[in-house]
Amino acid sequence: MTITDFFDAGIIGNIVFNNTESNFNTALMIIAAVVIIIAAYLLGSINFAIIISGRKYKQDIREFGSKNAGMTNMMRTYGKKAAGYTLLGDALKAVVSCLIGYALLGHLGAYLAGLFCILGHIFPAFYRLKGGKGVVTTAISILMCDPFVFLILIALFVIIVLFTRYISLASVICVMLYPILLDRISHMFTGGSTPYAVFAIIIAVVVVIKHWGNIKRLMQGKENKFSFKKSVKPEDSASSSEEK
Repeated sequence: MTITDFFDAGIIGNIVFNNTESNFNTALMIIAAVVIIIAAYLLGSINFAIIISGRKYKQDIREFGSKNAGMTNMMRTYGKKAAGYTLLGDALKAVVSCLIGYALLGHLGAYLAGLFCILGHIFPAFYRLKGGKGVVTTAISILMCDPFVFLILIALFVIIVLFTRYISLASVICVMLYPILLDRISHMFTGGSTPYAVFAIIIAVVVVIKHWGNIKRLMQGKENKFSFKKSVKPEDSASSSEEK
């Protein structure tokens, strides 16, 4: 099996393609898909914002600021270092999830893993289904599955944030453009639509819904702008274990 075969179909996919027993192939594909879904969802459910705020600061990030368990709220509440660790953790779980997907079912597995890692981050099994909004996990999943699309979206994201300082606005615009860009680029290189666009559409819908409150605040002119400085003071911060 070549590197190309590995990323195209994965270990299980290549076994299936070289086997003529249809019932065995179907069962193997289903088992591989279930393993990917469970592994990616559980990895996504590991929320580093909640873990870091709980262990380091003895607080729950979901009680402060925007009450979102994500990197931006960590930045506003605890500063750059806490946000950096959150970013790293959320990125790493998406990378590992997609690699598991690639290993078993190639590109199909990676898309499936990315989707369920994002769902795990937003609706974590370990935290009563109350997690983050999935922006970092979505970005890294796109990077793992569609590097060229990622480069376009991250450039657009940076431009929007630089001009508006609204992370939420940039996130919503980019995730809405994801399915469109994926389809257009597929047409450019293959001459047809990609079946993976369905994953992009589901991701876009879920992330936009999670940002609905941000969208309403943007329309009302009440949305907080991004800053590298802490803008939220956690209650009892003087007695917390925050680093000096």
